[in-house]
Amino acid sequence: MTQLDGIVKPKTKRSKRFLESRAPKLIEDVKNTMIMKGGNTSQTVTTALKDIYSLKKPNALLYKKKNITRPFEDSTSLEFFSKKSDCSLFLFGSHNKKRPNNFIFGRMFDFHVLDMFELGIEKFISLSQIKTSKFPEGTKPMLIFAGEIFDTDNNYKRLKSLLIDFFRGPTVPAVRLAGLEHVLHFTALEGKIYMRSYRCLLKKSGCRTPRIELEEIGPSFNFVMRRTHLASDDLYKLANRQPKALKPKKKKNISHDVFGTSFGRVHMQKQDLSKLRTRKMKGLRKRKGEVVDEDQEPKVAKVES
Repeated sequence: MTQLDGIVKPKTKRSKRFLESRAPKLIEDVKNTMIMKGGNTSQTVTTALKDIYSLKKPNALLYKKKNITRPFEDSTSLEFFSKKSDCSLFLFGSHNKKRPNNFIFGRMFDFHVLDMFELGIEKFISLSQIKTSKFPEGTKPMLIFAGEIFDTDNNYKRLKSLLIDFFRGPTVPAVRLAGLEHVLHFTALEGKIYMRSYRCLLKKSGCRTPRIELEEIGPSFNFVMRRTHLASDDLYKLANRQPKALKPKKKKNISHDVFGTSFGRVHMQKQDLSKLRTRKMKGLRKRKGEVVDEDQEPKVAKVES
């Protein structure tokens, strides 16, 4: 490939296919995640990164070598790896005396850091410590967020958006009931964030709708929020902008309520109610009698006095 005036031109068919796969699309591909560890890590961080990688398979890339970088001070190396591996989400794990057992969740926009959240691990239970059967690889999880702060605080709002981006998986048109096997539950309470992973069990209930039970399978985290890096409102709005071709066309005279019910308005011409056919009743029928002329006076019955 050759680069002229900032425009990369392919020389071979292979490089042309590569550039077409990286070009912007109306419907983007599934967001990939790169998972890497810093220069200093602990056994807790290493095991936790592997467990998150097992939840994200197959849309994740795990770097086994250490990367000596500090994302909050210099994010150029993260942006380089993001462009190289075509990953728009990242998870960085590190450990030091000042910030032990540290996770950094982040996402990219146009291969530049958009948002970053630093979460400290206070308690961790791995997948291997809970001896239960797990869900199949690539299962799309159901995400549950509990806590008013996720809807009121700006930092927690962005964190909720990032976690949905991170764990939601591919977009599918339909989901079968038996495929709803994995549940990720996030609770924000008293300055801490609790992440729990459950397996959804469908039991017999005696009717058509099954009885649902949740079985904890791990991993389990107790996080505390440390540092944050948020994009400006203008950049965040630009990152969320949707192409015009994907926006649904507005249909006239159709509205929807909060429950998704559709209501239509029909426009009709003014009706002539005199020609309206109603139900015939015996009391409204005309009686047969003599026809009275206009000039002739009606006969009056004689009354004897």
